[in-house]
Amino acid sequence: MGRTDFLHDPAAPPANSVYPGAVALVQNDAGDVLLIQRSDNGRWALPGGGHDLGESIGDTVRREVREETGLEVEVTDLSGVYTDPGHIMLYDDGEARQQFSLCFRARPVGGELRTSSETVQVRWVPVADLQNYDVHPTMRLRIDHALDRSRPGTYIG
Repeated sequence: MGRTDFLHDPAAPPANSVYPGAVALVQNDAGDVLLIQRSDNGRWALPGGGHDLGESIGDTVRREVREETGLEVEVTDLSGVYTDPGHIMLYDDGEARQQFSLCFRARPVGGELRTSSETVQVRWVPVADLQNYDVHPTMRLRIDHALDRSRPGTYIG
């Protein structure tokens, strides 16, 4: 299913849903960041997705990273909460979702890199090269915040 992101755009449709989600800034021992190229809009992003009933938010992060990249991760802390009502994601089925996303830091603990039905490419990207990737401004904000280790992080669950 395709997706179009609107950020403070007067042409954005009104939101008709809110669905909590989580993404993870995963860094390897070299400090590279795990990025996925999304199959729904072609942009690069942190792995993540929607929170399901019966899961802790940590379970959501671990499941989504595994599904989209093949990697197992340990969630280390929370780096940000993002609920900008001006960020609307319009899906092909007519859902116009208001952003509600938690961003966590995580580290890889196993698995093998691979793509999925949600990812066209998965790769480790050196921090210095991140600016060369087509990343939505709201995802860029998450990345910048998560990379800033001076920002206090907390994690429960």
